[in-house]
Order: sequence, then structure tokens, then C-alpha cells
Amino acid sequence: MTMPRLKSHYREHVRPKLQEDFGFTNSHQIPKVVKVVLNVGSGEGAKDQKLLDSIVTELGMITGQKPLLTRARRSISNFQLREGMPIGASVTLRGDKMWYFLDRLISTVIPRVRDFRGLKTRSFDGRGNYTMGVKEQIIFPEINYEQVRKIHGMDISVVTSTDKDDEGLALLRELGFPFRGAVPVQIRATA
Repeated sequence: MTMPRLKSHYREHVRPKLQEDFGFTNSHQIPKVVKVVLNVGSGEGAKDQKLLDSIVTELGMITGQKPLLTRARRSISNFQLREGMPIGASVTLRGDKMWYFLDRLISTVIPRVRDFRGLKTRSFDGRGNYTMGVKEQIIFPEINYEQVRKIHGMDISVVTSTDKDDEGLALLRELGFPFRGAVPVQIRATA
């Protein structure tokens, strides 16, 4: 099996550039992407089981992995929510599936967003991890618009090995994330 294109780009181009820019002396100091977490929360999911099933199916199509149902931690009477009720779904991607997903996200999905002006650089959490929100799941090419039960959004969190936002930003920018005011990076495929 061949190595994912983005993973080989990271090894051959991104790692040496980050080591040079930040002056890392140890190769283990160089930041890397650890995992990608996709999360869909649905308030109506507790009342409408078919909506929750469609969310799980769509997340499975997008990631190629079976989603995990998220359940309410406590009861909230104003929202008619009981402890343990299913309220969403999430998927954690690691390894090659993560690299394939990131490659598709950068090269196919993000360019399909209407009126896209670049990702915000303020969405880092202070520990080097980046979270972006997607308003419509139909920007993913795997989703068939005719079979969508309801349009919903999702959160995509990219967890890195660094605890500094500037290193995380440099890593994601070199991987090709289209941040505002950034020069686009060409990902080179190796044969």
C-alpha cells in the first residue's frame, strides 16, 4: 500500500522546513498532527432517531470509519433532555485515514465552501490545536444532496503534538491549510 500523499509531503518538505524555522535540535521536537476529531451535535437528535441515524451514516461516509454516538452527560429539563440520551456523533481519525482525510479536506472540501476567504488563525486553543466549524455537510463530495435528511454543521479539530499556537499554525500552513493572508502551498506528490 502506498503512503498518503500528504504524509510524504510532511516527511519530505514540512519537517525540514519547521526544523529550520524554529531551530529544533531534536527531531522529536518537530510538531506533527496526532489526530483529527469530527463532531456533530444535534439537539433534535434526542427526539428524532432517524435524524441521528442519518448523521451517523453521513459521518461514516465522510470518514470511512464508524462514528461513536455521544450521549447527554446530565439531565436538563428546559431542553427535555435526559441523562444518557443520544445527542450527536463523533469520529476520531488517526494514522493513514487521518492523512487521507486531511488531504481531501485541504484540496477538495475547503475550496467548495461558498464565499471562502481563508481560515481564521484565531481558532487555535492556546495549546497548538486547531478547530474549524463547517456549516453544511454537503460540501463533502461523498454526500449525495438528494439523500440528505437535514443540513447540519460539524466541528473539525486538528490535534497537534505541540503546545504552542505559533508552531501549530506553521505546521498547518506548511501542510497547505488556506489561512487568511497566507501564500498557498503546493503539495508535491512523490512517485
